[in-house]
Amino acid sequence: MRINRFVALGTGMSRRTADTVISEGAVLINGAVAQPSSQVKDTDEVTLDGQVITAPGKLLTVMLNKPTNCVVSRDGQGSHTIYDLLPAELQNLKPVGRLDKDSSGLLLLTNDGELAHELTHPSFQKVKQYEVALRQPLQPLHRQMIAEMGITLEDGQSKLGLERINDGDDTRWLVTMREGRNRQIRRTFSALGYTVTQLHRTVFGNYSLGDLKPGKYQTIEKN
Repeated sequence: MRINRFVALGTGMSRRTADTVISEGAVLINGAVAQPSSQVKDTDEVTLDGQVITAPGKLLTVMLNKPTNCVVSRDGQGSHTIYDLLPAELQNLKPVGRLDKDSSGLLLLTNDGELAHELTHPSFQKVKQYEVALRQPLQPLHRQMIAEMGITLEDGQSKLGLERINDGDDTRWLVTMREGRNRQIRRTFSALGYTVTQLHRTVFGNYSLGDLKPGKYQTIEKN
């Protein structure tokens, strides 16, 4: 196996990052500095900054239906974490992006660095969809501002796709976006005086939550 693929699979980083640490001389094969063209055999010992990289097994991705009041972290500081919902053999997986404590829905975890990069890098423009509930009905002018002109936030413009979930109900919306800045949806509505009372992600790229129950997960293996 080519060294950059081995490092990526064994650490969860992307191949681009693996290429960087290899070019910096941080990766050794049997004590010798690895080259970008190096191949790894089953009997070789590979280290990164002195730490042995375990031979990678299957690529694994988990779709988790994160409940509210559950944090995307290993240290919940008194709160339940997503890792409380996973068995020991999945504890090494890393979350792809985040959902805040008060949000629920589709969260991906993986050891596939390439997949994580593809899902999160802005250049890939992966679609994310959320079911959002507001405390008060969204006014037509504000809907137009959010969907057509965008709302100016401290970190730039925010434009969201908006579609009613139920005809005649202006408090519940299907929100579509292709980026994912920190609490962007909540901040966008808050800028116009609205409070988001529920935020539930249903789609992330090619992954859809479907009928997966809250707190449950589904694994997808890839050789």
